[in-house]
Amino acid sequence: MSSITTKDLTADRDLLPWEAYVPGHHWRNAEDEAEGAKLGMWLFLSTEVLLFMGFFTAYAAFRMKFPGNWYEAAHYYLDWQIGAINTCVLLLSSWTVVMAVRAAQLAKRRQILVYLAITNLCALFFLATKLILEYWPKIQKGKLPGANFAYTGEVQGAHDHIFLSVYWISTATHGFHVLVGVFLISWCMIKAAKNHYGPKHYTSLENVALYWHLVDVIWIFLFPLLYLA
Repeated sequence: MSSITTKDLTADRDLLPWEAYVPGHHWRNAEDEAEGAKLGMWLFLSTEVLLFMGFFTAYAAFRMKFPGNWYEAAHYYLDWQIGAINTCVLLLSSWTVVMAVRAAQLAKRRQILVYLAITNLCALFFLATKLILEYWPKIQKGKLPGANFAYTGEVQGAHDHIFLSVYWISTATHGFHVLVGVFLISWCMIKAAKNHYGPKHYTSLENVALYWHLVDVIWIFLFPLLYLA
């Protein structure tokens, strides 16, 4: 009696997209394509690090120049509890996106969709919290960056507008990256729903996860520097 192999069984049915995936003609095999895509993502992420390093450098320079005022402004204009909640939410999202990649490696489409949905909900919660509890109240009271600073309340120091300039540019740029992440994760959810991810192919999902980890790591630096200064 001849034994029936997995290959024989799959030959009797239509292959799922991830099973039938064929790398681009300019690659020797799928492994080379995946490594090339990952290298490209790491190069892109390095440019993102350079972008935020400019913000961190400005932060360091202004804090050394106005140490007392910087401390007072941080505690006067920002609520560390809001920042802490958002930190926990992003940490949760990092775990769920890792689990989505793992689910792809195990060919569990439903789990991929669930974990990516949770990741997106965390991202949307982060953005909503920033907009509703931080940005909008500051806009209404004139707590804006640079020359736009028009706050008429108990101004804590002469250089508050400088602190708010660093706060606005760094957190708004980070928030834009979170928004981009929402669209990328949604795109991955569409591909997952169409069975494009499985043990043989999940490169784009893994690269989006790498991007999301960088977004989380940048916030891990922004939170203590701005909210716990």
